[in-house]
Amino acid sequence: MQYKNEVEAVDALHQSFNNIKAEISKVVVGQDDIIKSVLIAIFSNGHCLLVGVPGLAKTLLVQTVASVLDLDFNRIQFTPDLMPSDIIGAEILGEDRHFKFIKGPVFSNIILADEINRTPPKTQAALLEAMQEKSVTAAGQTHTLPKPFFVLATQNPIEQEGTYPLPEAQLDRFMFNIQLNYPAFADELNIVKNTTSNKTIQLQKIIHADDIQYFQKLIRDIPITDNVLEYAVKLAAKTRPNSEFATEVVNKYISWGAGPRASQFLVLGAKCHAAVTGKYSPDIEDVKAVAEPILRHRIVRNYRAEAEGLSIEKIIKDLL
Repeated sequence: MQYKNEVEAVDALHQSFNNIKAEISKVVVGQDDIIKSVLIAIFSNGHCLLVGVPGLAKTLLVQTVASVLDLDFNRIQFTPDLMPSDIIGAEILGEDRHFKFIKGPVFSNIILADEINRTPPKTQAALLEAMQEKSVTAAGQTHTLPKPFFVLATQNPIEQEGTYPLPEAQLDRFMFNIQLNYPAFADELNIVKNTTSNKTIQLQKIIHADDIQYFQKLIRDIPITDNVLEYAVKLAAKTRPNSEFATEVVNKYISWGAGPRASQFLVLGAKCHAAVTGKYSPDIEDVKAVAEPILRHRIVRNYRAEAEGLSIEKIIKDLL
């Protein structure tokens, strides 16, 4: 992709984003904010955790994103008996009496990790290592994963029986924690109308893997002013109890705050949010726009907050 300058490139990203969003909305109805967050995470080279009850089109959303972006897609259904080798692949003895590595489903551009909290920590860790390192080690050999590489994991918040909740250190690997809610009545009417007839929707492929990698680099090049950078870092610092920026509410209701990874994602997310909305540099509003899904899974409430019914979202809103 050749653009005369970065301004033209940001304009192209803005246009591509709108085209992708319009194309996905043909299939996924009434989830505009969710689609926007997922695309921001992809262009920021981050991963997403989607939390919602069954039937809210989490899987459909990921499949649609993969086909519109012209990327390879694999779905891994997590179960209690899934082993790390089922995800990353395994060494097998070939006919020539030599071991060869058979790649697992993780060797793809977009991975849907369905119900990630249904599998034991050992298997969760195998996927999370791939997310962090963008490579897999098997039998002493390192195998690089295809680029771009993006994990969309889903979690069902209702069922707690037979689940293995992700530890905080592993949750921290996800850029966004996105909560899905039930669709509005008008949207649900549309969904039911479209899915109970023989209507088929043909999706156009908007951009390719090379374009995505180009835009991921472009977003890092976007300039950010010192006051916006300070606002983002201070916002993450405010969530840490008994620190210099902690508020009274944080000291009273939070037992653990966000780490430096949150600050990095707030800045990257703000840069990307600015670019996809047609701006050439992020402002404080862009940081606020991405703050909730970035901080939601990085703040741990104490018993007092839970007893008083104070939600994480309410605490984050007070900090903005």
